[in-house]
Amino acid sequence: MDDLLLVEAIRSGDPQAPRELIARFQGVVFGLCFRMLNHRHDAEDAMQETFVRALRGIFGFDATRPIRPWLLEIAANRCRTALASRARRPPSAEPSWIVDQADLRSVPPDPDDLAGELELALGRLRPEYRLVFALFHEQGLSYEEVAQAVGRPIGTVKTWLHRARAELAAHLASRGVRC
Repeated sequence: MDDLLLVEAIRSGDPQAPRELIARFQGVVFGLCFRMLNHRHDAEDAMQETFVRALRGIFGFDATRPIRPWLLEIAANRCRTALASRARRPPSAEPSWIVDQADLRSVPPDPDDLAGELELALGRLRPEYRLVFALFHEQGLSYEEVAQAVGRPIGTVKTWLHRARAELAAHLASRGVRC
């Protein structure tokens, strides 16, 4: 079932269509949320909020557009909201027994582990740089789709992507990683 038929099925009340939407895009949406939030539970919450908002807003969606960039736009907005909320939360608000996956990454990775070094470098990027990097390189969106997803002009997206790549390269070089 293509995107147009899926949207029409959801709009017509087909009970299987929302399940199909979630099954089809859950991995992509979760991947973006996890990349942005560096925390599995927060990423799951953002993913769930993304699909709830998408299903509520499906009647206003332009079905001639691809659905994937639209969902990633919603997910990016949910992640930005979660990051802003996290920034306002006092550090002691989280129980000390919670082990976050981002905490595990703070351990120095093996210098021969390029993937580990890249993860460490990505975690140090500004959230907007990490977002455009993930949308462009990991999700395969075009510049136009990334610009739409983040609500910025294409020139800004290209600048942020360039800066993200430069910061990643500088970080990797400072750690002695040769690509």
